[in-house]
Amino acid sequence: MQGNLETGSLREVDVKSGLPATKSTERLEVLDGNEHVLSIKIVGGDHRLRNYSSIISLHPELIDGRPGTPVIESFVVDVPEGNTKDETHYFVEALIECNLKSLAAVCEG
Repeated sequence: MQGNLETGSLREVDVKSGLPATKSTERLEVLDGNEHVLSIKIVGGDHRLRNYSSIISLHPELIDGRPGTPVIESFVVDVPEGNTKDETHYFVEALIECNLKSLAAVCEG
């Protein structure tokens, strides 16, 4: 992490997912603890996600009488040359699913 945990801060991420990448640089765009919203933009790295940005929001609620937190993530990204929109969407959706499973494992642990 470079800088304080505030808008504009950068973090270097070591990619461990098995994707064809090893590093990603992300900038914190929004961090709102009251509204449970986080937004990042990828600004560098050795991957093909160009102009990627996402907004993640948490929605604590009771689910079947038990506390739970649905997580919603929306994103925009450029379609890399040589790929289709559908291929890019499928790839990013798989990446988000992997990240959310990791988040769930950490939260439940």
